[in-house]
Amino acid sequence: MSPTALPAAGPEHGHVTFLGAGPGDPGLLTLRAVEALSNADVLVAEHEVLDVIRTHARQGVSVVQTDADPSSVSPPGTGTPQLTVVDGTSTPAAVPGAARDAAHLVMEAARGGRRVVRAVSGDPGLDTYAAEEMLACAAAGVPFEVVPGVAAAVGVPAYAGVPLRDADGADVRFVDARTASERCWSEVGTSDGTVVVSTTLDSVAAAAAELVSAGRKPDTPLSVTIAGTTTRQRTWTATLGTIAQTLKQAKVLPSPDGGRPVIAVVGERSAADRRDQLSWFESKPLFGWKVLVPRTKEQAASLSEQLRSYGAVPHEVPTIAVEPPRTPQQMERAVKGLVTGRYEWIAFTSVNAVKAVREKFEEYGLDARAFAGIKVAAVGEQTAKALVAFGVKPDLVPSGEQSAAGLLEDWPPYDPVFDPIDRVFLPRADIATETLVAGLIDLGWEVDDVTAYRTVRASPPPAETREAIKGGGFDAVLFTSSSTVRNLVGIAGKPHNVTVIACIGPATAKTAEEHGLRVDVMAPEPSVHKLAEALADFGMKRRAAALEAGDPVTRPSERRPGARRRRSTT
Repeated sequence: MSPTALPAAGPEHGHVTFLGAGPGDPGLLTLRAVEALSNADVLVAEHEVLDVIRTHARQGVSVVQTDADPSSVSPPGTGTPQLTVVDGTSTPAAVPGAARDAAHLVMEAARGGRRVVRAVSGDPGLDTYAAEEMLACAAAGVPFEVVPGVAAAVGVPAYAGVPLRDADGADVRFVDARTASERCWSEVGTSDGTVVVSTTLDSVAAAAAELVSAGRKPDTPLSVTIAGTTTRQRTWTATLGTIAQTLKQAKVLPSPDGGRPVIAVVGERSAADRRDQLSWFESKPLFGWKVLVPRTKEQAASLSEQLRSYGAVPHEVPTIAVEPPRTPQQMERAVKGLVTGRYEWIAFTSVNAVKAVREKFEEYGLDARAFAGIKVAAVGEQTAKALVAFGVKPDLVPSGEQSAAGLLEDWPPYDPVFDPIDRVFLPRADIATETLVAGLIDLGWEVDDVTAYRTVRASPPPAETREAIKGGGFDAVLFTSSSTVRNLVGIAGKPHNVTVIACIGPATAKTAEEHGLRVDVMAPEPSVHKLAEALADFGMKRRAAALEAGDPVTRPSERRPGARRRRSTT
């Protein structure tokens, strides 16, 4: 058994896991942390930490939120937690004694044999209150364990492109400016090592002044990073003597965000020329871009993940809802025909078609074995993957263009000698074009063109999203079909002219232009992943052009009238 395997919770005292949630990027959670979260009965954390860990918790887990007002979250470890209890549906529950401290509440949550995860930002060993809560658990006989996390003082510089050590070696000192004593400043001021300072945005200049007073040279390089490891991350490079002026010139301060926590790295390793070469995160092609993905939730998942890999923030807005056909009898007859040997081929042109047939199979108690002896065709990589997940390997996928026309290019003509059956089952949407049907008939096949599902316009998104679409709050929109163009404009309005419009192919681009949109990006082939790649390439060229011209790198949404220049720091 692994030495970190979950111990059994006691029937009376339960069990508490003190867990480090890292500096903000959910991808930095450890495997052990994910395991603990999946077994938790209760989560105890600040609002921002809950956003990082909630995805890995099981459905129905109880939540204890350690900030009563999420809109006024104080930096981690800067004050006594104000605690409210929230159940699995985020409905406030009664809490006897509103002024309880976190340790008391954690122990109470553990009673009755429940597993509690007490999650903190960064690492529990560096949290102001975690040790006190552990001591309280020990005194009360509540068993606990500690799952370390990536400390902000280490993770944030790594994402900012500021290595804390290299082959030359150097001491690394960590200072919390909020609690540092005069002696602490004096020691790091006389050292020539790297100093990592945890502070707030409006206190950076004061911390720099402390270091200069303690002996550091004013021309010592300094980097300051806010919202580290997230797509809101922003880093400024300066020196101890110029940082105040740098932040003022960048219009970063004064700001209502001045109380936000930052990580400042002092020393030669934070020099601007080094960071220009090592800034791997903020230089991603779509870093911080808010990209609208107007697809169904199921279809958007892999595309959104790809966009995140480019540094984007995908926002999924369903424009199409998929519903069963109004008259299911035709589909039922076709599925029975698959079993009785009526068809030589079945052709799937979308993931939704695969889903519709699979659901009908399950309704009849059938599985992938019913496809034995039937040739299967699929248009598109995602459709083929959906079939493989069903247990069916396609016999034919277009070798060229992933479309009905591309499928017809490779489809064999009917041959009465080699083809014992001349019929093709084509399950598809109610609004599909006739291209494939006509082409198969020309090749000598009989086609059962069956409505497997209906596509209807989805409900309008929330007012905030509609305003962002029309007001230029999105940096880009990905259109994956003509219907997504028509439906998005219909339910939410036309995207602002600063928004980059990316289309999957010529037909979709034509529809976008007919709706008065300027098409900036088009996929080299009709694939959602190629479309995302094309947008990333556009973003990379746009970034390179700005740097070459000596201009600041901005997002498209920052060009709209009245846009806040400092938007990425919020």
